[in-house]
Formats: sequence, C-alpha cells, structure tokens
Amino acid sequence: MRISLLRLLSLALCLFLTTAAPAADDRAIFWEISLQDEPAGYLLGTIHSEDPRVVDFSGELISRLEENSFFAMEMVPNLPTLSRLTDYMHYQDGSTLVSRIGAERFALLQAALENYSLPAGWVTRLKVWAAMMTLSVPPPETGFFMDFSLSLRAAGAGLKVVGLETLEEQLSFLEDMPMEQQLELLDLALAEYGSVEQAHLQMVDSYLGGDLEILAREAEQLMDGLKPESKAYFLEQGIYARNRRMVANLLPYMQQGRVFIAVGALHLPGESGLVNLLRSHGYRLSPLGLPFLAPEHGSQADQDRDNE
Repeated sequence: MRISLLRLLSLALCLFLTTAAPAADDRAIFWEISLQDEPAGYLLGTIHSEDPRVVDFSGELISRLEENSFFAMEMVPNLPTLSRLTDYMHYQDGSTLVSRIGAERFALLQAALENYSLPAGWVTRLKVWAAMMTLSVPPPETGFFMDFSLSLRAAGAGLKVVGLETLEEQLSFLEDMPMEQQLELLDLALAEYGSVEQAHLQMVDSYLGGDLEILAREAEQLMDGLKPESKAYFLEQGIYARNRRMVANLLPYMQQGRVFIAVGALHLPGESGLVNLLRSHGYRLSPLGLPFLAPEHGSQADQDRDNE
C-alpha cells in the first residue's frame, strides 16, 4: 500500500510522531534503565492498538513489570478522565460541527462514521479535531489497547499507576491547532478513511519489526506531505514540548523508586526523545528485545497470505 497521509494521522493522532531518526545503537523499543549501576526501571515504547499481537505479553515482560513501584503512562485512562474526554471533544458553547465544516463535509463525515457505533447525536457537537481523530483510527472492538492493558496488569501487581500528562495537556496541541490545519487533516481523513484498517495493520507490522529507525523514517516520509507550517506545529507542540513535560513529571517518581514507563514508541528516539532526555539526567539505558509472544508467529500480512 502506498505511503499516505492517512498513516500520518494514525501516527500523530495516536500521539506517536517524530522525525528525528535514532542513532544506529538506539533503535530498540524496550529499554532497561539504571542509575549509578542500580536498577531504576524500564522504558517501553507502545502503540495505541488492540491488535492481539501487541497485547500478547511475554512472561518475562510481566516479571519485569512487577519489579517496579510505579507504572508511568502518558495519561491514566480512568473513568473521571474518560468522562472529561467526552466533554472535551465536544463544543460546550452551543456550536455545532456542521457550522464549522459545512453541510457537504458533515454529510461525508456522517457516512464515514456509520461503522463506529457512536451514540445518537454524538457527532452533532463534535469538535473538528475530534472528528478528524475519530475517523483516522479503526473503530475500537475490545477497548483493551496495549497501554491500557499494561496499566491493568500493573495495577493488579500492586504498582501505583501515574500519568505524565493531564488530559488537557495531552490534547492541547490538537485543541490549539489552527482551524485551517484541522480542516486540512479532516479532508485527508475523509478522502482515505476506507483504507484506515489496512493502514493500521501496516503500522502495527512496522512496530513489531522492533526498529525505531524504520518507524522514524516512515514518519519523516509522511511529514513531508504536510505544509511546512503544519509540520513545524506537529513537531514543536505535539512532540518536543510533550517530551520535555513528560520527563519533568517523570523524574520525581524515579527519585522515589523504580518506574516502568510506557509511552508512545515514537516519543523515544531523537535528540529530544525520552531516551536521550533520560540520559541527559544521568540515567543509563540498555536495549532489550521485543517483549511480545505473537511476533514469532509472523505479521498480520503473512497470516492473511497464509489464509488465502
């Protein structure tokens, strides 16, 4: 399948975007962290997917998870936060989505969202960025995404689950995105929504390759399709600022005990990525192998070919 801006939306709106390719020895998705030769925790790059291949955690991963005192993720998906998310995604001032995007776009959007099982009236007051985000990822089936599944495992093992961002902090770069850019991305999502399932499978396949350089290179190719101002906005507001904030919020927990960190995989590489930022604070990071069982059984594309 051709590289398309739909995959950029999938990456960016799952909040996994960067363009800085990692150094040759910094391609890992899973890292062991130490400080002055003492264990300090782990860093795992995740993908916001419920694909069985990325929630089939190995026994070794669970054992490593249970060694820690804290489980740190981008945002804790508890019920109060999810309730606020619903409000945050909708206009609260009486505005309607059709008034922002026009009747023609709105009709196309409603047709595209038919398979998403949304509550009646959900789309009417949806914000533009939220409509674009919803359409750019496959309809959820189980709700047990990789990061959420890990947090449940962590909580069950007695770890304190903490968020590195608030809901408002995480979504502020979408909320504050200029309307021209929001409409540009919504139009792209509408044009390509029929390929979203295949695009997501391909993204998971790339992730399970376990090489951050490949993911970063794909993101760079996708970013080249954006207008320069959109690309600059994504990088500074969607990645660099968030990385700095996450590390600043993470360090106090790491001073209290061992921390298992699980954040979007493409927040890890590059000069402003979490791997480098943690090293700048004196931590040593050592690469580990993929912590999944399913990759041994081949990619989804391979399985599809076997079933033909």
